[in-house]
Amino acid sequence: MKLRNKKYVYSALAVLVALLILIMMIPSGKKAPSRRISGINAVLTNEMSDTASLSKLDRDIRTFMQRWQIRGLELCITRNDSLIYAKGYGKADDDEPMRPGTIMRVASVSKLITAAGIMKLVEQGKLSLSDRVFGTEGILSDTEFTENLAEKAYRDITVEQLLRHEAGLSIRRGDPMFTTRDLMNIYHLDKAPDQHKLTSIAVRRRLGYRPGKGHEYSNFGYLLLSMIIERKTGMDYEKWMQKNVLEPAGCEDFHLAHNTYEERHPGETRYYMHDNDPKVPKYDNTPDSVVRCYGGNNIRALKGAGAWVCSGPELARFIASIDGKPQIPDILSIKSIRKMTYTGEEHKFGLGWNSTSPQKGWQRTGSLSGTSAYVNLFPDGECWILISNTHAWKGPRFSKTIHNLIVQSRQRYSKMLPARDLFNN
Repeated sequence: MKLRNKKYVYSALAVLVALLILIMMIPSGKKAPSRRISGINAVLTNEMSDTASLSKLDRDIRTFMQRWQIRGLELCITRNDSLIYAKGYGKADDDEPMRPGTIMRVASVSKLITAAGIMKLVEQGKLSLSDRVFGTEGILSDTEFTENLAEKAYRDITVEQLLRHEAGLSIRRGDPMFTTRDLMNIYHLDKAPDQHKLTSIAVRRRLGYRPGKGHEYSNFGYLLLSMIIERKTGMDYEKWMQKNVLEPAGCEDFHLAHNTYEERHPGETRYYMHDNDPKVPKYDNTPDSVVRCYGGNNIRALKGAGAWVCSGPELARFIASIDGKPQIPDILSIKSIRKMTYTGEEHKFGLGWNSTSPQKGWQRTGSLSGTSAYVNLFPDGECWILISNTHAWKGPRFSKTIHNLIVQSRQRYSKMLPARDLFNN
């Protein structure tokens, strides 16, 4: 009798253990996918940048966050390719503090990453900046594109014109990267268009000006550059960029964003809208209403135009690898770097950079629902990077507000920054 009771107990325990294992395997919808965070993002802590002499800088950043209702941000500073300051402020999630290694969407800063990938292909002899993009002799010579070109001038568009926003692409009928629902309704699509379908639709529009004869900022142009990278390498854009551009730069934790909170990468922040921001229809025309930064637009489909996520320190490492300074080896030749940063009187934009002024330095900004990103490499060798996880009601104009904060902070605290290199900690 005792032996039989023991068997019942053991059987019950076995069933209980099995149930517990099954429960643990069920996704909670809260935790990010499991993947070990490695590299500098796993090492850096806020305490490394806690310095009594910079307590007023902390105060100014927190005042800025309070004024603009920002939940969390990262501030990173390098000097001559040495990481001298890296700190997170506020919240990365409701119950998680922001760390310097937290990764965030960097919006249009992604364009700078894509431009570096294009220049890498140029150096490898796989591409020329003067190569034509469309037409039977173009890189993207697919029949579905060539047969739908609205005018012959599309055949004149070059790779460099895409990089400089001089290809004639216009958003007079809406930005094709941010009007997915409209396109689905107009063309009676039952699902969101992939990059090939979107391109076949977008090239049916007339150009806003002749290629090379004007400029208009184009997100779609950088999607085309992402497709060019795939065509010339035979690889997925994200994987090729990671292997050939980012990892050689010492960046291990760059990824293309996903659209939902549940799909976020390990170590990625939560994104926030302001409390009074209403829910919006989901980008794919389903009846769902979503928080704008989680499904209002198809962020992942932006690819090289605006989909990268990374931390401030790794972004700083990437900048240090394309700046022409000797302390960290560059992944591009000095010739390519000079080409990327040349504007002159005939160009408004650099290759991937917003502006490259000898007086103000090299700037790159980005803005999406739920995030703002700012990079400024100043002429004296200091690079300041700020990334936030909260929507700014000023949208892209918020970059000017961040710029003013950075310029003021440099004037006040640059001399107080420690002489060290956290990259080599």
